[in-house]
Amino acid sequence: MYTREIQAPQGTPIEKGKPLQGTWVSAFNEVDLLNIHRPFSFPFPKWMRDYRIKEWETFIINSDCFFLEAMLANMKYYRMAQVYVYDKETKKLLQFRKTIPLNGWKLPRDLYNSSIISQSYGFFFRIHNWLYADTIKIDLDIKATRKRPSFTAHLEYDLDRKKITPMAVNLPFSERRCMYAYKVLAALRGDMVFEGRHISLDPAKTLGIFGDIKGFFPYRMYSVWCTGLGFDAENRSFGFSIVENQTKETNKNNENALWVEGRLTPLPPVRITMPEGVDKEWVIQDVEGMVDLTFTPQVPRRTAFNILLTRIDHDTALGYFNGMLINSEEKKIQVRNLWGLGEKLYLRI
Repeated sequence: MYTREIQAPQGTPIEKGKPLQGTWVSAFNEVDLLNIHRPFSFPFPKWMRDYRIKEWETFIINSDCFFLEAMLANMKYYRMAQVYVYDKETKKLLQFRKTIPLNGWKLPRDLYNSSIISQSYGFFFRIHNWLYADTIKIDLDIKATRKRPSFTAHLEYDLDRKKITPMAVNLPFSERRCMYAYKVLAALRGDMVFEGRHISLDPAKTLGIFGDIKGFFPYRMYSVWCTGLGFDAENRSFGFSIVENQTKETNKNNENALWVEGRLTPLPPVRITMPEGVDKEWVIQDVEGMVDLTFTPQVPRRTAFNILLTRIDHDTALGYFNGMLINSEEKKIQVRNLWGLGEKLYLRI
């Protein structure tokens, strides 16, 4: 059965100018990849190195009546905010995306007490990372237009350290270039108003996965993500985040994780295939027998453009996972029609 070393927490994933590689069970006090000494063979100035770092914070939330995905990203050549809300009862989808050229703000270097705001006419998105208080807070306000309904939300993750175990990893692309990821599954509380309909979130029925990602990603970046979360037949909360990307030594460390009732199980590297194309069934498997899933897209979205040196092909779908997972106690977790997301990204920037 697959296992990997879980290291003791420390201040930063960079030591004496070199990135550390590993898996930890808490966020670092600071993550600043610019502290890496000469990540490229040529001694680029600091501002040029900064432009090669991509970073984003993402939220995936599932309740009995809606599914939400939200993200703030800084790709340095542009910044992006996006929100997708799917009403399971009415089957309505709210889509919002804002892209701003050039590098205008940075995501926080720590999650213990920091915040970031993106706002413009008719839009407000605020994230308050507050691990000192065992929470992350999100405020969203999107005004109605002729093409979309209004949406307002105040959400709070319950990150009680006695109940849940997050995962932090630092993974190599090369000797001096790496990516950092912090992920956690937790219950949520809060309130939403969607098209005038007020929804109070029950923490016993609402789960969310939060991710904080930073990295010296390759100029041609390729990744496939699969994320599912909900409750099993015994009403136990569980969720997973599985990624296939370009990092090296993935058997030693990777960003794949399973949580059952807050307990973390690091998962082995996986292979994600789409035999009949991205709009048909995906197959997610490993060689250890711990991951055997299929993903069936239901609500697809596609973003694509090719301008000068930049190209994006991003396929995202809300859908269902089926199959099984094995946790660290060698217990089988049956996955039946579990809500989640599948994402396939090619980014040249």
